[in-house]
Amino acid sequence: MGIHPKIGITGLPRSGKSAVMEKVLEMLVDERTREINIRGGVVEKPIVGGLRTEPLVENGERLGYKIIDLVTGDEGIIAHKGIDSRLRVLGYGIDMEELNRVAVPAIDYAQHHCEVLVIDEIGKFSVESEIFVSAVRSALEVDMPTLLTLHKKSRHPLLQDIRRRDDGRILEVTPVNRALLPYKIHKLMRETY
Repeated sequence: MGIHPKIGITGLPRSGKSAVMEKVLEMLVDERTREINIRGGVVEKPIVGGLRTEPLVENGERLGYKIIDLVTGDEGIIAHKGIDSRLRVLGYGIDMEELNRVAVPAIDYAQHHCEVLVIDEIGKFSVESEIFVSAVRSALEVDMPTLLTLHKKSRHPLLQDIRRRDDGRILEVTPVNRALLPYKIHKLMRETY
């Protein structure tokens, strides 16, 4: 096991997992950019890489989810009520090809070329893809600061393995700690980074 923490952010749906993660990333990027500028250096490689998941909302209704490569900005719709797929989860049709097309290269690139790996979110939709699951498993073997958002209730073996890791810290977002949690996570990540 490495020295860099694998930090999992979990919480109930709409608890603010993604917002906490965004704040941590913003703090890390600001701080690293400042440090590099003070030393008169240039940012040689992307500080943060991996993927972010965003809901697709229309007239206040969640119609699906898209993932975005944090480095290239490439995106793909991975779940949508309008996708006609044999594979349906929580009423959404799942598009495995889009998930694999965007997520797998994003995770691969981040572990070789970035300082921090982000995988948002390991949950109900993404674990349906064997290719995604094995990409995450191999990324977790790389010793680098890693930030994950995890579906709280999933019993998928991948999530269970992440929860049991010696180098893992799982933190739950609640209405009480939501405002302070990004600072706590940032501090945990800074201690080794």
